[in-house]
Amino acid sequence: MRFGDVDRTIRAYDGVRVLEAQDDLFYLYDPANDLPPERQQPFATIVTGDHYEKVSNLDQPGAWRLNLGLTKATYAELFGPVPTERDADWVLDSGHDYAARDVLMPHPFYASQHWVAIVNPTGLDQLLPLIEEAYGFAVRKYSNQQNRQTS
Repeated sequence: MRFGDVDRTIRAYDGVRVLEAQDDLFYLYDPANDLPPERQQPFATIVTGDHYEKVSNLDQPGAWRLNLGLTKATYAELFGPVPTERDADWVLDSGHDYAARDVLMPHPFYASQHWVAIVNPTGLDQLLPLIEEAYGFAVRKYSNQQNRQTS
C-alpha cells in the first residue's frame, strides 16, 4: 500500500487541514482554518524520510510511517503503560523494533503522549478504527477548547 491511500482517507474527514514540510504530511483538525500556531497539534502524520530521526529506517526507497495520536485508554488497551526509559538518542524503550514493517507499535519518541506508529502498512482496514479514533479525539479536543473560550 502506498501512503496516498492513507492520505486520501484522512483528508476526507470534515475539518481536516494538511500542513506539509520536507514531503511529510501533518493532519490537523481545524474546521475554521483559524487555529493559532501554538494550537496546531496534528492528530496524524505521515513521515516519508529520516528528517527527524533514523530509528525507523525511512531512508529506504518507498518507506514511510503513519503516526496517530490516540486516547490514553486506547493506547493502554493496545500496549499497556507508556514506556518511560529512553536511550542516548531519546528513543523510548518499548521493546519494539521501530524499523519493522507493517507492525503497529508505540511511537519511538511520542509514545509517552499516547502516539502509535506503523511503518509501511500493507492494508487500510486495520488502520481505519485507529484513524477514526485519532480524528474523533482531535474533534473533541477542539470542541472542548472552543467551549472554554466561549465560557
